[in-house]
Amino acid sequence: MGRAVPAVLRALDVLELFGTTEELSIPEIHGRLGLPRTTVHELVGTLVERSYLAPVPGQPHRFRLGVGVFHLGSAYAERLDLAREGQAAAEEVAAACDETVHVAVLEGRDVVYVAKVDSTHPVRMVSAVGRRLPAHCTAVGLMLLARLEQRTLDTLFPPGRRLPGLTARSLTTSRQLRERLGTVRADGLAQEYCESNEAVACVAAPVADHTGTTVAAMSISVPTVRWSPERAAELAGLAREGASALSVRLGHVPVTAADRGGPG
Repeated sequence: MGRAVPAVLRALDVLELFGTTEELSIPEIHGRLGLPRTTVHELVGTLVERSYLAPVPGQPHRFRLGVGVFHLGSAYAERLDLAREGQAAAEEVAAACDETVHVAVLEGRDVVYVAKVDSTHPVRMVSAVGRRLPAHCTAVGLMLLARLEQRTLDTLFPPGRRLPGLTARSLTTSRQLRERLGTVRADGLAQEYCESNEAVACVAAPVADHTGTTVAAMSISVPTVRWSPERAAELAGLAREGASALSVRLGHVPVTAADRGGPG
């Protein structure tokens, strides 16, 4: 891979600020990135010219994401069967349990949500497609990390590394993470209780593609006021069924006992 181009990196840094903030002014971008104000003016002007940023109506000195980003995102989504099929599968699971259902993929040390269906309950988890969270703090992330090769896991989370937490219950050491992943591998299922959100518990199952590779995970997120051992077991079954159904949509052919030469 060639050398990264500094000007492109700076432009991407500007765009990525809008992933967590709806609107920003040039002084705010300057303050967050520490770039020279003249450079920020030039970068923003170029991004506006190409429609990746747009002035806020009635506030010409403030900016938000432009239609160019939408076009790229839409083109990506159209080519990503997982997003489309994941949404359909998540809707089926949500209809069965009336809780929030997510489908997420692994990107580095984070998970990114590519599909989501909300619960209809007044008290429910609030999230969004495209949201990024530390993988080790989420059930979907633990499920996906558990399927990585050891050398890949060691690269992402070197032994002895301190991990950022989202709540007091989050895993914060590589040792804790490895112990948890051992349990996830044994169970074929991941659960977390208040590790990504202080009031939410989650259960997740793996999603495979036509090659049998785990490409995503499906989770069901429940406010702790509706969580119990019995409910957890029920949702674990639904998560497994939903993830399996999504895998089939992606072309995966499940291996049966007969295929393995065992009893039917």
